[in-house]
Amino acid sequence: MSGFRLEGCVWELTLACCFGCRYCGSAGGRARADELSTAECMDAAEQLADLGCRRVSLIGGEVFLRRDWAQIAGRLAGLGVRVDVITNGYLMSPEVLEQLKQAGVSSVAVSIDGPEDVHDAGRQAGSFKRAMEAVRALTAARMPVSVISTLRRDCMGRLEELDRVLGGGIVQGSLTLVGGDPGIGKSTLLLQVCHNLSTAGHKVLYISGEESKVQIKMRADRLGAFSEHMLLLCETNLDIISEVIRKSKPEVVIIDSIQTMYNENVSAAPGSVSQVRESTGILLQLAKGLGISIFIVGHVTKEGTVAGPRVLEHMVDTVLYFEGDRHASYRILRGVKNRFGSTNEIGVFEMRETGLAEVKNPSEYMLNGRPENASGSVVACTMEGTRPLLIELQALVCHSNFGIPRRQTTGTDFNRVNLLMAVLEKRSGVQLSSCDAYVNITGGIKIQEPAIDLGIVLAILSSFRNKALNPKMVAFGEVGLSGEVRAVSMAKQRVAEAEKLGFEECVVPYVSLEECKKGSKIRVIGVSSVQDAMDRLF
Repeated sequence: MSGFRLEGCVWELTLACCFGCRYCGSAGGRARADELSTAECMDAAEQLADLGCRRVSLIGGEVFLRRDWAQIAGRLAGLGVRVDVITNGYLMSPEVLEQLKQAGVSSVAVSIDGPEDVHDAGRQAGSFKRAMEAVRALTAARMPVSVISTLRRDCMGRLEELDRVLGGGIVQGSLTLVGGDPGIGKSTLLLQVCHNLSTAGHKVLYISGEESKVQIKMRADRLGAFSEHMLLLCETNLDIISEVIRKSKPEVVIIDSIQTMYNENVSAAPGSVSQVRESTGILLQLAKGLGISIFIVGHVTKEGTVAGPRVLEHMVDTVLYFEGDRHASYRILRGVKNRFGSTNEIGVFEMRETGLAEVKNPSEYMLNGRPENASGSVVACTMEGTRPLLIELQALVCHSNFGIPRRQTTGTDFNRVNLLMAVLEKRSGVQLSSCDAYVNITGGIKIQEPAIDLGIVLAILSSFRNKALNPKMVAFGEVGLSGEVRAVSMAKQRVAEAEKLGFEECVVPYVSLEECKKGSKIRVIGVSSVQDAMDRLF
């Protein structure tokens, strides 16, 4: 033992705990009768210091359930030992926070096992919110804080982007409609859901009326090995499907697609209005009666709406649309109806050889490949549900060689662009009547929010005058018919998103200037009208 030096150790201070997690390595829950007394702990602290121990992590159970924890931590810190505390965060309070500071604790780690449903299922309802409140309190107090997690099957492979759009995750007994163009990736997305759920030990039934088992197997092989919890059925008869669901009792069912299903009691052909309506009604009864989450795939018409009766969207709990160019790599999942969360939330995915990969920072993804010092390019900020999203607006304005100038838009409303050009000509004297104009939103995303009006106007002006704007600038605001720039919702969140991605200035409606300036490190410019924006930026 000569020359031995103890660098660090983990001290299980008590086994008393607020929870009794089945996966706890310490078998925490109640305090043991033979736990060290305060005096014995003080002696142990001195022995650790004598051994040259430089770092001690205090764990439990739950450390804060021991009344003398602060005294023990303070003793260790007084002996020159770095003290870290690992907690579930449930007992965090202003008093405990003050004790951490007074005791000289160097850092705190909070246990968070995954999303709220996963965390609470393993501990108790409300524990996730308490843990997150603890993290926020520690951060506000400038206490170094980290998060530790226990890797579990039910939180592996989660599609967080899908969970966001669904309002937090799959709801038991829900009926969800997934629509999109052919080849966009609807089946791939749902097959990945099946893969993740079955890997986590959930029983899943995938029912296909369009593809054979061999075709589905070929697609599934790209996603990885499936477990025995994944069941596959190729069938279109709803009587047989209902019987299989009742006997197998899966937790999640995928129907691909609703247009191929038929009920023998209805004389109409599969895909007809009557069959789609009746088939959805049967699936709705199964979902609600048996508590099964059912996803149904719906094909879309040329207009982009789900084929079949409009009542179909009224019958289901959630409607999701898969958008994007099937020849491009990106995909956007948009929630247009959700009884369990906010609508118009989006999730962004990238199509790869191995399936759909989540894009955790869509703003950064959408801005990849921006041209440098090019006229007609402006970054705007839009809100998709509760998520701020930065997008690049491009405009190309040139003299028309035809009698009637051409106008074309991609990703935004054609009539809205014409209106904004009319405002520019009437209120600011910009002669655009003899010019062709092309406006494009890069990334293939479709935006209808009026907040991008100011960005479109600035992009058109930039191209018309052939003058590049600051590439580190973001603009947002609604433009009225009088040329005024109106306020938009969640302005501060938009500025924060721009700041997070390294932008240096932000052009906002003047009425939102004071709100946006608070706590912002980037330059915020308030404009009251289109003419005001022209005077400041050109």
